[in-house]
Amino acid sequence: MNAKELIKAIESGKYTAIFTELYGEQSIKAQEARYIKTVNEFAELFGAEREISLFSVAGRSEISGNHTDHNYGKVLAASIDLDIIAAASPRDDMHINIKSEGFPIDEVDITDPHVDESLYYTSKSIISGMCSGFLKYGHEVGGYDAYTTSNVFKGSGLSSSAAFEDMVGLILNGFYNNGEVENAEIAKIAQYSENVFFGKPSGLMDQTACAVGGFVAIDFKNPADPIIEKLPFDLSGAGYNLCIVNTGGNHADLNEDYASVPADMKKVASYFGKPVLREVSTEEILKNIKALRKFAGDRALMRAIHYKNENERVTKQTAALKSGDLDAFFAGVTESGNSSFKYLQNVYTVKNVHEQGLSLALCLADMTLSGKRAAWRVHGGGFAGTIQAFVANEDVPAFKEALDNAFGEGATTVLKVRPYGAIRIE
Repeated sequence: MNAKELIKAIESGKYTAIFTELYGEQSIKAQEARYIKTVNEFAELFGAEREISLFSVAGRSEISGNHTDHNYGKVLAASIDLDIIAAASPRDDMHINIKSEGFPIDEVDITDPHVDESLYYTSKSIISGMCSGFLKYGHEVGGYDAYTTSNVFKGSGLSSSAAFEDMVGLILNGFYNNGEVENAEIAKIAQYSENVFFGKPSGLMDQTACAVGGFVAIDFKNPADPIIEKLPFDLSGAGYNLCIVNTGGNHADLNEDYASVPADMKKVASYFGKPVLREVSTEEILKNIKALRKFAGDRALMRAIHYKNENERVTKQTAALKSGDLDAFFAGVTESGNSSFKYLQNVYTVKNVHEQGLSLALCLADMTLSGKRAAWRVHGGGFAGTIQAFVANEDVPAFKEALDNAFGEGATTVLKVRPYGAIRIE
């Protein structure tokens, strides 16, 4: 369909069913307007008579497994109803042009995608890397034009960058591979692109959760080929929302804090001649606890214990979601949060103990939700940023009022876990 035909189809309700699944019935009109605006922007930039397709890639939320993936651990994550969407059309040459709302257009020649260190940390490098990865994995590539817009807000721990990477691959898959590349493989290619072309070492959790959709359990025992399991649990059907609270913390000068977590864990592992904690048992750690205190320090030791316990927690929570045992799942969320605060120690930076937005948010969540069927924890890497809470429909207004009162109007975002990650909208 061209722009006019596509807009008419949206306005006539032909996309109502899929929009309901992705965003919920209450958001249909807003999403229709959002997609129509995206089509119009594409038409203005690239031509209204082009054959246009629509795509969506979800943001993601870490559910459990706080700071485990970098030591080959286990993670629970979920796709959310914030996403990046695109209107796109194929070209007959080897150029990809992507205009993201609010940013200059990226124009990339993909005839010979190769690493260019001068493009590190740019979206152009991601585009080249995704094309290189598709070729590396034996898939086809080709040119296209796309206009994208995203409501996955940056700095939220909801993976706006991973969603963009997956989007580049999703469009390549749709136009040049008949949609036959599995979303989990697109995620692996996205990690390759980020590591090799973008210049940032990263795990695979973000890209996988954005691409696969729903609740997903990931085991990184073999990081080159992680075990990915989609879990059939309907959070909305159970009457719950996933609330993310942005505390507005300052992320400046936190690189050392973030880097210290995997470094501490790997320091403990190195005592046993191992590269990561996944290869060390809890019994070995406890048996050598005196020597480890001297070798790695108390904080590193507690972080190692957090890692081992967190892995077991993810296993139990995965089983709980499979069986629909919400109470057991919530218990794991709460235990994960307590362990992160006390043992992992990533809720505030010791460089500025006067600013403890995450600590305060967790305190207010405790006061607001204590005694109710709910759960809450630090979200993502920690030290600043966001917390998450699982809140029943009837408790959302009071929770939102209490947290927004502390951190500002709109600090609390009420989300749903959507069943699809990366999807071509048809």
